[in-house]
Amino acid sequence: MKNVTDSFVSLGHWPSAGSFGFNTDILATNPINLSVVLSVLIFFGKGVLSDLLDNRKQRILNTLRNSEDLREEAIEQLEKARARLRKVEIEADQFRVNGYSEIEREKLNLINSTYNTLEQLENYKNETIHFEQQRAINQVRQRVFQQALQGALGTLNSCLTNELHLRTISANIGMFGAMKEISD
Repeated sequence: MKNVTDSFVSLGHWPSAGSFGFNTDILATNPINLSVVLSVLIFFGKGVLSDLLDNRKQRILNTLRNSEDLREEAIEQLEKARARLRKVEIEADQFRVNGYSEIEREKLNLINSTYNTLEQLENYKNETIHFEQQRAINQVRQRVFQQALQGALGTLNSCLTNELHLRTISANIGMFGAMKEISD
């Protein structure tokens, strides 16, 4: 192994004029190598790196635009939903107010209707009572009249003699005959 190292070291001592050799001085060769590698990377990798960065930049910008569009859409939908909510709340308040008003109207109508029905029932009751009173009075009159007629007939029958009876019949027949002549 020492021989191999010695051979490289001995190569380093060759004269540089017109010959090819290895420079074993690490400090002198490293910056040159790095500058060559960096130059090659920059020259060939510049386009690739630039394309990669441009693609990445475009994807980020597209994502931002899409996010902004989605945000604007969400804000628009939120505003529409808020407007619908306000409209529904207004309608609900109107229904509530109208409902209370309708309930009050129905309550008043029901009270008035009940009052009118009670009034009609009171009138029917009073008419029924009056009708029943009149019927009772008429029945009493008929009974009194029948009893008075029976009493009068009984008195007449007991007081009338046959002769008086025949004269009354003749007088009544005469009256009927006169009435018949007048009507003809």
